[in-house]
Amino acid sequence: MTVILDRRLHAFRPDLADEALRGKFDAERFTRGEPARISVPVAPLRPAPDLARGIDTELLFGEAVRVFDRADGFAWVQADQDGYVGYLPETMLGEPQEATHRICVPRTFLYPEAELRKPPMGALSMGSRVRVTGEAETRGTRYFLLGDGGAVIARHCLPLGETLGEDYVSVAQTFIETPYLWGGRSGFGIDCSGLVQLAMMMVGKSAPRDSDMQAEFGVAIEREELRRGDLVFWKGHVGMMEDAETLLHANGHTMSVARENLNAAIERIGWLYERPTGYRRPL
Repeated sequence: MTVILDRRLHAFRPDLADEALRGKFDAERFTRGEPARISVPVAPLRPAPDLARGIDTELLFGEAVRVFDRADGFAWVQADQDGYVGYLPETMLGEPQEATHRICVPRTFLYPEAELRKPPMGALSMGSRVRVTGEAETRGTRYFLLGDGGAVIARHCLPLGETLGEDYVSVAQTFIETPYLWGGRSGFGIDCSGLVQLAMMMVGKSAPRDSDMQAEFGVAIEREELRRGDLVFWKGHVGMMEDAETLLHANGHTMSVARENLNAAIERIGWLYERPTGYRRPL
């Protein structure tokens, strides 16, 4: 029997599908997939194995995935964090590795050694997972040494299992003026629902990835009840309330994460996307 499945959250094709979908989808064969992890700072995830296609979302360094297929330089994967399915270049994958810490600032540099005067090897986003194998100090600055090689500023890392408190709005505020990027989910570029998801993840809350999924998250409330942390939805867009009157959101108007008065935002957005479709309070 074949049922309607969301291709963003279920791995299925006529020739191959996730073993968990056996009996729900007719495929030629099924697989449980094999574990891997993201080995680049940011890995764009696409709906097809084609670099010309727009991205659905991004996976961050160290995040775990299951690999269902590898062909023509692409891997078909599902993210452990939120279950998102898509394609990425196979070169962006590495062997599974148990992380010990997460990056807890919007962006941080990865240095070749414990020395900030050295040219950085790259940069990592908030939410990236790293394995710390040692420590070092240079001129009073403490570094973590990583199992993959390189070093990061120690205070930019948080042990796995610890959070940035309970206020996800304060986490989202650290992304103010971060560039807007459709499908973005990192400190280098982020979209409206990516901001909500990443901020909540850093305080230990699990949120769906896309705004239509988040529109079913938590409980419905009335506009008059809005307070800090509540979510406001339009068709294809979501924003987070900083207080009862101020909206914080990644948006294509300013092309950044910005704050604006909610009433002004409703009027500005209304000509193209109509009025808000709902208001919700995450549990």
